[in-house]
Amino acid sequence: MNEQAPKIETNRRADGPRSGVGIWVDQHLYSFVSSLGRALRRPWSTALTIGVMAVAFALPLGLWLALGNVRHFAGDVQASREVDVFLKLDTDAARAQALAEQIRARPDVARVELRTPAQGLADFRKLSGLDAAIDALDDNPLPAQLVVIPSGDDAALAQALAQLPEADVVQHDAVWRQRLQGWLHFGNRLAWVLAALFGLGALLVVGNTVRLDIQARREEIGVLQLLGATDGFIRRPFLYLGAWYGLGAGLVALGLVLAAAAALRAPLDALAHSYGSSFALDGLDPASAGLVLVAALIIGWLGAWWVTGHYLRQTRPTDT
Repeated sequence: MNEQAPKIETNRRADGPRSGVGIWVDQHLYSFVSSLGRALRRPWSTALTIGVMAVAFALPLGLWLALGNVRHFAGDVQASREVDVFLKLDTDAARAQALAEQIRARPDVARVELRTPAQGLADFRKLSGLDAAIDALDDNPLPAQLVVIPSGDDAALAQALAQLPEADVVQHDAVWRQRLQGWLHFGNRLAWVLAALFGLGALLVVGNTVRLDIQARREEIGVLQLLGATDGFIRRPFLYLGAWYGLGAGLVALGLVLAAAAALRAPLDALAHSYGSSFALDGLDPASAGLVLVAALIIGWLGAWWVTGHYLRQTRPTDT
């Protein structure tokens, strides 16, 4: 008997009460799984809630993605903000080359390309298709051209190049780029405003759905409160339910945006190709998609937390 006593005592210690951390983990795991089960047992209601939230997420997300593509295109335009300097017709090739070297030495210039009148005429022939009319010309009417790529302030550089004695016409249209930047800034602000409004709408949708679920379990919650259950214990399943709604809506919203991008990519590529551009529609990168899912999950969680907190404050028994 003495040899078996230590074994019995050891088994008692192993089967004893679990630690507080273990109980906390078990409660969260149970709420995590049971909330998913409750959502799956009501597929039609769950699909409606997730669908409404997904549309609310997809609209500002699609606008943000479109602005990102326009901003990417605008970045390409800004990178090619060259200043075209057309020299006077009496400027010979040697002087044009010397002028190109002089401009290239400026600190606010990244690159200078000299285009001779023959190169300009060849490009015009290629683009216009007026071979017969060009062959009928006795002399080349095009001047030498300097394509200057600025490395600093392009507006100040254009003003300085216009002062050159050999410069006839200086082309530098920066107004439309400034307007484009203004529209992009406005669009970015509009995307954030829409995201806030639709995010609030999604939060209210989750809150209303969780409120209905709370009403359906009103008697169960009342019994738990009478037994001394804490607010955190009662709130936990509903919080996970809201998080499941948010996560599902985020996944569906990503699917909607990706489907819309796939539908638009082919005609947009064809349109860009018709203009001789290599612009292609960019999609969401994995990091951005992950942020969308996290934001959707947080919105679902907050909607459930707000509704359950309001309900529990009204129904918590008071000591008499």
